[in-house]
Amino acid sequence: MMRVTGAVAMSAVLALGAGACGGDDGGSGGDTLNIGFMGDLTGPDSAIVIPPFNGAQLAIDQYNATNPKKKVKLIRYDTQGKENQAAALAPKAIKDDKIVAMIGPAFSGESKAANGILDKGKVPSITPSATNPDLSKAGHKFWHRLVATDQAQGTGIAEALIKAKSPKKAYVINGKKAYSIGIGDFAFQAFKAKGIDTQRDQIDETASDFSSTVTKVVAAKPDVIFYGGYYSEGGKLLKQLRDGGVTALFASGDGSLDAKLVEAAGAKQAENALLGCPCFIPFGEQTDPTLVKFVSDYKAKVNANPAIYSTEGYDAATAFIAAIKGGNETGEKINDFLKTYDTKGVSKQVKWGPEGELAETTIHLYQVQDGAIKWLGKSDEAKPKG
Repeated sequence: MMRVTGAVAMSAVLALGAGACGGDDGGSGGDTLNIGFMGDLTGPDSAIVIPPFNGAQLAIDQYNATNPKKKVKLIRYDTQGKENQAAALAPKAIKDDKIVAMIGPAFSGESKAANGILDKGKVPSITPSATNPDLSKAGHKFWHRLVATDQAQGTGIAEALIKAKSPKKAYVINGKKAYSIGIGDFAFQAFKAKGIDTQRDQIDETASDFSSTVTKVVAAKPDVIFYGGYYSEGGKLLKQLRDGGVTALFASGDGSLDAKLVEAAGAKQAENALLGCPCFIPFGEQTDPTLVKFVSDYKAKVNANPAIYSTEGYDAATAFIAAIKGGNETGEKINDFLKTYDTKGVSKQVKWGPEGELAETTIHLYQVQDGAIKWLGKSDEAKPKG
């Protein structure tokens, strides 16, 4: 079964190298075109973003190794997950580095801050991991997404909990970030739609003591808990819930799908935690030749197994490379190419509709078992324990 380990993050950090704040001298021109990668590369939730960066870099390295007429350079823009940094870095990427495309931003909040700037600059973007449904409703013509939305994710995880536990009471907790609120909203609505007695609370991600929320959960006596947020605070919350005597099945979304959730909560407290993701992380023995090669190449590059959104990062870069190989070297021409792109990637079939959303998406479920995160299957087929 798939194991997400701390070694993944460490190896990925080493692969990033120095100067991860982005911005190299010189822009696109001559024999090289610049593509950007924007996201939290050194901040508190970087373990979610480094894998797709590594996937993107792998695809570009493989392309450049063929000695093409136009090579590609991947430039890092490290937001540390902060919206204001994303808004400040986007103009720099366009004006100074003259990027022709952007992979990212990785998170929903920073996407809202930077997408309009990229769109105005006619820079096509593909986010490998931003899941807020409203991103496709802003009317941007150069924006694309490689994953399902929070609506599909929050609803899918809640329905899996309902199917597995037949709960009479549910509790939803979320942070203050755009992603946290959004995915929490959809889980809450899914529980309520089934007539389940559902209560809700919000935490401050910057805090370390969530005792007031724990007290409320203890009093509510829920059968299941959904947490909308990231592993950096989710692990601490889970530990405090368990230490407070809460035994309800705990679930969360892709923001918590990392071994650091288990490390922060403790293996015993994290046991059976259910984690959903609009991503499939390849592990173990693969039968698909494309996945077999991807896993082998990825491990050889970063000395770690593929992790969350590794495949989406690879597929995003591959789409841009396909456009460039077809002779499209400006943002507008690359964007036009993406309108007709329809290819089986390593993560999924990659085909976008007019609003930049994928034609088809799937939610996968993972669960902590014996201290390791393991894949259970698709959300409508998986059978959670606990």
